Amino acid sequence: MSDVISRGRGISRGRGLSRGRGISRGRGLGSLRSTVGYALLVLVALLFMSPLIFMVGTSLKAPSEIFTTPPSLFGSTLEWGNYAEVFSYAPFARYLVNGVIVAGVGTLITLAVSALSGYAFSRLRWRGRTATFTVFLATMMLPQEVIIVPAFVLMRELGWINTYQALIIPWAFTALGAFLLRQFFITVPQELEDASRIDGLGELGTFFRVMLPLARPTLAVLAVFTFITYWNSFLWPLVIVNDVTSLGTIPLGLQQFFGQQGTQWHLIMAASVISMLPTTILLIVLQRYLVRGIVTSGLGGR
Repeated sequence: MSDVISRGRGISRGRGLSRGRGISRGRGLGSLRSTVGYALLVLVALLFMSPLIFMVGTSLKAPSEIFTTPPSLFGSTLEWGNYAEVFSYAPFARYLVNGVIVAGVGTLITLAVSALSGYAFSRLRWRGRTATFTVFLATMMLPQEVIIVPAFVLMRELGWINTYQALIIPWAFTALGAFLLRQFFITVPQELEDASRIDGLGELGTFFRVMLPLARPTLAVLAVFTFITYWNSFLWPLVIVNDVTSLGTIPLGLQQFFGQQGTQWHLIMAASVISMLPTTILLIVLQRYLVRGIVTSGLGGR
């Protein structure tokens, strides 16, 4: 009897040891996979960040060291004065102010119009809603180059050439914003709207006090997309702005560093780094809303 018990204990111990070894092996393989995965992610991140790193390095070089052979990431000294020289070489501070005004006001108008139109297309019942939305959505297939001539003619007839409103208004009414907000408002349960009606809220009260607060993540996504689009726009400001010194935006301002006396590459790189700051700050401020907003707005593969 004692032999049987000892054999059973030996078998159980053997099984326990084998299970323990299997678990340790599994953990070892899991940690190895995690390490390899993180290493690959770091390599991919460095690959995508290499142009940014090169731009920052070039912005801190002296003009004589930019095209040296063999090439180097940084120069012999860090020329921080290049960033101050950007503002003395051209009215770059004015370009920054113009870019913030155009992108900021354009983003606010786009958010307001998109929220109202998205709510109307998703929650209100009216004749021709689907057909109107289809036509409105079809305008997304028209590139900017197709409508830039009629848009210029309209701005000329309104007397808006070389004005802020010409830079902002034509591109503030886009179908993308209405589509994003419509996709979100569709997902809001009908019970919330019914509860607001029971509490005595009307259509506008329901929109401003119930629907709009829920749409903050989607509004954040739209704000980032719209701000970056306005900030990086080059073709339309090039057409509509006559006085670059007073109304030039960042893309037009960067062209001022390309002159007949040569291209100031160190200043272009420094100005490019400076021009990235507003969009970077916006992404940092709104980053907690972006992932949730992309998922709920219809861009997450739903």
